[in-house]
Amino acid sequence: QVQLVESGGGLVQAGGSLRLSCAASGRTFSSYAMGWFRQAPGKEREFVAAISRSAINTYYVGSVKGRFTISRDNAKNTVYLQMNSLKPEDTAVYYCAAANTVSGGRYYVRLSEYDYWGQGTQVTVSS
Repeated sequence: QVQLVESGGGLVQAGGSLRLSCAASGRTFSSYAMGWFRQAPGKEREFVAAISRSAINTYYVGSVKGRFTISRDNAKNTVYLQMNSLKPEDTAVYYCAAANTVSGGRYYVRLSEYDYWGQGTQVTVSS
């Protein structure tokens, strides 16, 4: 079992930046692939970004490519999401998730691949 706690959300103006953090419990953080998802009011939860166990591979939804960067520090049991050039449409609750195993790159976007979820952190971008 692993517990995930997100932090770093808040209210920012369009064009601003935020860095989200997700702290994980346990000794085996490096064995998990990690992902970020978001859910806006009235919409389903969607994939945002993911990073492999070794951090060699990263994946992003097209709408955030070039603006968001996912990274991890296995020594600190933490995964990050650096969000730049924020837009009002980025407003959502952002969730951190951990996967024991992922079948391949195409599967990082699937919610069902992830075994553990954080409580979420609110990101609001004003126009």
